[in-house]
Amino acid sequence: MSHDTPGPTATAATSQQGDALENLLHENRKFAPSADFAANAVVGAEVYAEADADRPAFWAKQARELLTWNKDFTQALDWSNPPFAKWFVGGQVNAAYNALDRHVENGLGDRVAIYFEGEPGDSRAYTYAELTEEVKKAANAFESLGVAKGDRVAVYLPMIPEAVITLLACARIGAVHSVVFGGFSSDALRSRIEDAQAKLVVTADGTYRRGKPSALKSAVDQALATDGHSVQNVVVVKRNGQDVDWHEGRDHWWADTVEAASAEHTAVGHDSEHPLFILYTSGTTGKPKGILHTTGGFLTQTAYTHKAVFDLHPETDVYWCTADVGWVTGHSYVAYAPLINGATQVMYEGTPDSPHQGRWWEIVQKYKVSILYTAPTAIRTFMKWGRDIPDKYDLSSIRVLGSVGEPINPEAWMWYRDVIGGNKAPIVDTWWQTETGAQMIAPLPGVTETKPGSAQVPLPGIAVDVVDENGASVPNGHGGFLVIREPWPAMLRGIWGDPERFKETYWSRFETMYFAGDGAKKDEDGDIWLLGRVDDVMNISGHRLSTTEIESALVSHPAVAEAAVVGAADETTGQAVVAFVILRGDAVDSGDEIVQDLRNHVGKEIGPIAKPKIVLVVPELPKTRSGKIMRRLLKDVAEGRAVGDATTLADNTVMAQIAASLKK
Repeated sequence: MSHDTPGPTATAATSQQGDALENLLHENRKFAPSADFAANAVVGAEVYAEADADRPAFWAKQARELLTWNKDFTQALDWSNPPFAKWFVGGQVNAAYNALDRHVENGLGDRVAIYFEGEPGDSRAYTYAELTEEVKKAANAFESLGVAKGDRVAVYLPMIPEAVITLLACARIGAVHSVVFGGFSSDALRSRIEDAQAKLVVTADGTYRRGKPSALKSAVDQALATDGHSVQNVVVVKRNGQDVDWHEGRDHWWADTVEAASAEHTAVGHDSEHPLFILYTSGTTGKPKGILHTTGGFLTQTAYTHKAVFDLHPETDVYWCTADVGWVTGHSYVAYAPLINGATQVMYEGTPDSPHQGRWWEIVQKYKVSILYTAPTAIRTFMKWGRDIPDKYDLSSIRVLGSVGEPINPEAWMWYRDVIGGNKAPIVDTWWQTETGAQMIAPLPGVTETKPGSAQVPLPGIAVDVVDENGASVPNGHGGFLVIREPWPAMLRGIWGDPERFKETYWSRFETMYFAGDGAKKDEDGDIWLLGRVDDVMNISGHRLSTTEIESALVSHPAVAEAAVVGAADETTGQAVVAFVILRGDAVDSGDEIVQDLRNHVGKEIGPIAKPKIVLVVPELPKTRSGKIMRRLLKDVAEGRAVGDATTLADNTVMAQIAASLKK
């Protein structure tokens, strides 16, 4: 990758103890949309003024344009009992009808809804007509097992079409789905089943993981091994043909229940505020935190953002979001929004490196993917492997690239644009959370002059701000806490069964504003830069430094593919910066020389105060199956403690590899 463009430079943090996140990364590179792209864009610059004039009216317009309502709503927003919002009051709508039936009724039944690519190489295509039929059968099958409106259904499935079919079948009958990521343990599954009091579990015998069969149903059996649970039935998809234990009367094969069911099922409208799903946030201690989303507002904002942020042209685009349906991205931008918008999408079961490291690009080439939405973790992994791999494939179909999950380092952004986007595809870096339900901050690709590493601007109809300790807006060039000042349609409606915890968790820091838990800053242009969790801010000799910015400085070095930074206790400075880095495939680990080079590089990019005290070159970083780096485990290593719970890691050997590197 060329390094002759002006890169990020930085000023040192201010030395005043109370100033938060004053370490300013200056990004000089900007990329305006091409004239042709802007001329054909789905959304233009005028939407910002329209939305600012009257946010509820703006969202009411989107709700009526994007969704078919069984009964129209009488009020856009009821905010009479904050923080409990009601959107599209009095309206009735059915999520599955909007995702499926209406497209068939409008003559789009033959359009492909899902191209499925299995890890072993098997593939299936579902048209809208076929998918509608499958969802109707599943709805009938679930009802025959006693599932009724308001009941909860736990879903523990791999990334296969039956996952989307299950979610839409639940939504169709008004049952509340609770997806548990297939990488979670039986204990995690049990706690989520108990919290939601799920009546039915839908799972599979197993899946495939890097070419090998991997079991799923055994975890369900373990979760239900002791009495006292609420589950009455378990439906099992036959995916990899593994032998499974069978509980007569409780367990049912998908083929015997769903495939045998009637394909006639009428969708009825549910109240706009009827619960659609619960999704438990991972990494919490104690009782799991069930984030509750309801129907009308969630569908409206996910559909609008999917259309606007990805510049979706459903007649011609092929869209691929690589997120697993076990995470909120897989709910909002796989199971719901693409289908509501009548798009054609790709679903892939496997990992990027099986059976080879070009697997994703092979899929892009095969289906002529035009919109790709993935995580910075994946992008940095591809950087590490080298550009010669994607260069072997025809990626010319790509016209929009998206990033989600964590802040993206400017150099990873540039690599993504250059190598995957052919230096022409706009990148939409999106910030949002499980709790927000849909994208909140992102460029509009036909409008915004994009900037590497910054999510930039709140979306139309969203009131985001960066505030100081007292809740006052910070001026441009300063940092603080990311807040949302006004309600938004896809916002969480609470924590399942615990309204007080909802208020305490999200609304107690700044009483009238939602506090996301993230730090952010506004640059000189007023663009927003996400700095990660507030917990990821280190205090070095009174200077407050963001781990994200130091990581970005490290990744801007041509030898570095990926970096994770933690603050470790230090007697002299309070905390010291400890960096763990993975080198690019063509870089040489020269021991002390590379370490000194990287320390100096950070000093040059940010300032001497940010220089890591220790730099460790490691073969891999500890990541969950969703790709998030588990910095707390690295902190344990940096502070010389026994490593804590590592059960959610995608690869349990990583910590041993890091320990071995340390000994060297």
